[in-house]
Amino acid sequence: MKFVVRAHHIVSLGGYIVERNFPYRNIILVNKSDEPIKVEIPVFNEKWIDEHRDLGLEVIPVGEGDSFLSLFRKAKADLELVKLEN
Repeated sequence: MKFVVRAHHIVSLGGYIVERNFPYRNIILVNKSDEPIKVEIPVFNEKWIDEHRDLGLEVIPVGEGDSFLSLFRKAKADLELVKLEN
């Protein structure tokens, strides 16, 4: 299945991680480009992260000890700066 991340948009993929042994509890995707980017879901393995970084997405893995809200807010603030520059 594919999911489209719109240009200058941020999404969380926590519900699309299906592997029990996956080392992250959530993934934040940030599309800072001017074009939408299609991503493959669900997330099955860590190789998925590198594949989607190669597409031009900023991929932020959220581990057990990480604060999702802090990471999401920081990514959102960085995205807002990119929007202002365009």
